[in-house]
Amino acid sequence: MGIAALTRPVSVSLSACELTHLERQPIDLGLAFQQHAAYCQALAEAGCQVRSMPALPDQPDAVFVEDVAVVLDELAVITRPGAASRRPEAISAAEALAAYRPLETIQTPGTLEGGDVLRLGRNVYVGLSGRSNAAGIAQFQAILELYGYQVIGVPVSGCLHLKSAVTQVAEQLLLGNPAWVAPEVFQGYKWLSVDPSEPYAANCLWVGSERLYPASFPETRARLAAHGLPVHSLDVSELQKAEGALTCCSLIFAQ
Repeated sequence: MGIAALTRPVSVSLSACELTHLERQPIDLGLAFQQHAAYCQALAEAGCQVRSMPALPDQPDAVFVEDVAVVLDELAVITRPGAASRRPEAISAAEALAAYRPLETIQTPGTLEGGDVLRLGRNVYVGLSGRSNAAGIAQFQAILELYGYQVIGVPVSGCLHLKSAVTQVAEQLLLGNPAWVAPEVFQGYKWLSVDPSEPYAANCLWVGSERLYPASFPETRARLAAHGLPVHSLDVSELQKAEGALTCCSLIFAQ
């Protein structure tokens, strides 16, 4: 069984992206294209079969494909992003995912973004953030409980998504910022805190035998190395200016 990674090219309108917690900065679009290409190459080197969905030049945030779908072994859930400008992105994502999974869809008034969803075994943690609301989480729970998953809402503050605050980096280890999400929520898992000087450093993409990690967080990278977890560093500076992270840029699932 292989690993699929669905991606989408950086939009030429990336500079008009949604921003919630960051000040708008100039984005070097050519460099963003290069950084995304390196990201896709790293996914391929990690053992993924990388497939690109069509570019959406009029959708600034379209490169952040994780937010418009949640793919589990049994099905894919097409989300309804909390940022209304992003909802059209879900159409082509649904078309692509229909080849792999049965589809369910979050309906109004629910909102849910995949960046708020952290699956740990049969437990699926969902951030109660500015982008995912209680109605969306309730719909998600009703869908997933049919497949034996437990959905757990998690308060998140100070950041965009749950996976801005915590990601899984090893079988029983989470990397997180305790200022943004409470470690005790995740029963049965060990916790490694980011360096306090690097609050955005919790987002790591563990795929296959690789851990893809931003080059901009050397202190937290050293903490991972001290735990025997070397990483593949990637420069994603331009995507970070758009409030993006490494997990945001792909939908990864067994095929």
